[in-house]
Amino acid sequence: MPSYLQIEHISKSYGPKVLFEDISFNVNEGDKIALIAPNGSGKTTLMRILSGKDYSDSGGKVLFLKDIRIAFLEQDYPFDPSRSIMDQILSDSREWTGHLDAMQKEEYSLRIIRHLTNFGLPDPGKAMGQLSGGEVKRVAITRLLAAEPDFMILDEPTNHLDIDAIEYLEDLLGRSRRTLLMVTHDRYFLDRVCNIVMDLDHGAIYTYRGDYENYLEKRQERIENYNAETDKVRNLLRRELEWMHATPCARSGKAKYRKEAFYRLQERSEAVYRTGTVDLGDMATSVRLGRKVIDCKRLSFSFGDNCMVRDFSYSFQKGEKVGIVGPNGVGKSTFVRLLAGDIPDGGEVSGIIERGESLRIGYYRQEGMDFDEDQTVLETVSDTRLLGRFLFSHDMLDTRISKLSGGEKRRLYLLTILMKQPNLLILDEPTNDLDIVTMDVLEEYLGEYEGTLLMVSHDRHFLDRLAGHLLVFEGDGRVKDYVGPFSEYRELMKARPKAVAAKLPKPEPVKQIRSDRANKLTFKEKRELEQLDKEIEALTAEKGEISQLLEGGTADYEALQRASSRFVEIGKLLDEKEMRWLELSEKE
Repeated sequence: MPSYLQIEHISKSYGPKVLFEDISFNVNEGDKIALIAPNGSGKTTLMRILSGKDYSDSGGKVLFLKDIRIAFLEQDYPFDPSRSIMDQILSDSREWTGHLDAMQKEEYSLRIIRHLTNFGLPDPGKAMGQLSGGEVKRVAITRLLAAEPDFMILDEPTNHLDIDAIEYLEDLLGRSRRTLLMVTHDRYFLDRVCNIVMDLDHGAIYTYRGDYENYLEKRQERIENYNAETDKVRNLLRRELEWMHATPCARSGKAKYRKEAFYRLQERSEAVYRTGTVDLGDMATSVRLGRKVIDCKRLSFSFGDNCMVRDFSYSFQKGEKVGIVGPNGVGKSTFVRLLAGDIPDGGEVSGIIERGESLRIGYYRQEGMDFDEDQTVLETVSDTRLLGRFLFSHDMLDTRISKLSGGEKRRLYLLTILMKQPNLLILDEPTNDLDIVTMDVLEEYLGEYEGTLLMVSHDRHFLDRLAGHLLVFEGDGRVKDYVGPFSEYRELMKARPKAVAAKLPKPEPVKQIRSDRANKLTFKEKRELEQLDKEIEALTAEKGEISQLLEGGTADYEALQRASSRFVEIGKLLDEKEMRWLELSEKE
């Protein structure tokens, strides 16, 4: 396979901190590489060097094959808020579309519409300034996908995407033969897209073919071999030390090269490989919680005509671990704000929220970091023991917050919350910007956590490992409950209801107010269930036809826009009708 990218002897340091030193590697055609490393190790810096926005301290070389098209996806996408989505994409693509003929430009526009539609953005005329952060990310990815480059370099492509968007991108990249180099913390995405794991570790690069589990096994073998070699060096050092401590007369005749070798040996003997892990220990023990956590009774909240929560009743229980899921913008973050007692300005709230007297809430907000950027790590958290357990080494204690990476800030923010030992922990998108190692250990901690856990997340691995029960936000204030792992729920939603009817899991009793649920279907509900079967079948068939039209790209621009809008509308209708079908089936 020809080489698409050659990295030769590049290094990067910031003051005394060495991110990487004299690293070299190749990316070959067809490689799908996941680059992983602890926060602050230099992943994003390396990506910026590849994109030409930063440079290597030591010179070195970054060589791309001349005749390939390369596309970069950075974490932040610069845009003009006054431009429409389509104008923004076309403006950003001007450099490479200038040589295209009229037909090729039309085909490019159609690809943009198709990807926007599948990402839930059917209106290419909408202003960029009206989009949420997750929608802006989808526009950035659409620009990259529609260009159909030979080589894609992606920095955290799943950050701020909802699960529908993640799975669409995952399926597209998994089937594609294009070459990829990406930074990602999403373990399911990594395994389903990538065939190589590249580890940036202690300033060096190590490459492993296979999935994430294989990488963990091989990495551990490498560490054990390195430490075993260190033990051998120490044995040899003891013999050399005896030689160095010989009489002054004998020492005067020692060969210069042997003394130099001794000092090199001494330095190597001190190099024990220690893997960085977050040791949370007894922090998993929360403050004692009484019988009542939070009781919601007919809770509703809306901004004007936009209803975020409608008539919601639920009693959260001690020790319960609840995943809060749904598309972007349907009210998940607003909901947990209400539970925490933070009522958004300009909204209307009704119903009752009763909180236990002994409740101590730890609330990790999606946009909640409020550090003094001029303070040091130690000035922010004065407990050096806790900082050490959270991977903040002694030489980082005097580092100003402004100098930390995004992931390091997130880790410090998480520490400030967990150190208070809350008995109700609310996590709003905690996995964004955290490295995989930190997430693995965080999951271990949360698995042992004794309090009540509520987590808003789009990370499927995180939800599967922790959440035993889901609150599903569908939009327009509708919230449904599901008992079971997230992946099971997700597969159930994807499948045709008739095909899975015989295999539906029996829901466990949920400790929730359900006074409005009868034991059997009424005659009217039976007729509704029969009608739902027909409607779901018809909508599914129509969605398939529109999907073929969009994929074919043979229709004109206006027809594709109409088809795009109907495709999104059908998706919403199917979600609503399939959820109602499940409710009636459970009742039956």
